[in-house]
Amino acid sequence: MYDAVLAETITITGHGGDPIEAYSARPMAAGPFGGVVVIHHMPGYDAPSKEIVRRFAAEGFAAVCPNLYSREAPGAEPDDAAAAARAAGGVPDERLVGDVAGAAAYLRGLPSSNGKVGSIGYCSGGRQSFLALASVDLQAGVDCYGAFVTGTPPEGFPLQVSPVKDRVKDLRGPLLGLFGNDDQYPSPEHVDELEEELKAQGKPYEFHRYDDAGHAFFAVDRPTYRPAAAVDGWQKILRFYGEHL
Repeated sequence: MYDAVLAETITITGHGGDPIEAYSARPMAAGPFGGVVVIHHMPGYDAPSKEIVRRFAAEGFAAVCPNLYSREAPGAEPDDAAAAARAAGGVPDERLVGDVAGAAAYLRGLPSSNGKVGSIGYCSGGRQSFLALASVDLQAGVDCYGAFVTGTPPEGFPLQVSPVKDRVKDLRGPLLGLFGNDDQYPSPEHVDELEEELKAQGKPYEFHRYDDAGHAFFAVDRPTYRPAAAVDGWQKILRFYGEHL
């Protein structure tokens, strides 16, 4: 099977009609393919986030990662853009939803699209992926250790975020959650709270928790990386999307 992919920086239409930078990768074949909106972590729209986009393309999905910090620091290096976004209190939820909706529209507009789109997010992006699944026309969502879906931020936390557990009732598709049992945000208790609400609302979900893993266990360039958990997590993500996208 022909396995080439096309990866490039593009411009998509985000919240409020704003043109925003994004990174796209897709198989160079006719398809049809499902689409994945990759929501980057708090450190920003960086090389590891783009690598995830390319991984999805290599696995047979069209993927796009919108630069959520385009407005705060257009053209800036990821660290500087992330610092600017943190100083502004983070990405407002309403704007995030609009940017993900624009990314989903871009994916559905590709000639190779099968019309199905999911979201995935890491760290702050995990919460945002959950929020997108409750707000945007998506068929599935993945939350990788997203903090503050439940629970409240600690004193001095740089982002202006609040829990969104009340949006469980609005989820439009199944949710896959991947969490480390050594994480603090979200802690195992926070994950339990979310799971209880999903059950109460009758929403389809699948949670997996990993021992000897904390926050950011997918991050291959950080000391928090846990190969066994990350490999198993990738297998579960690809199976989940294979079923729903």
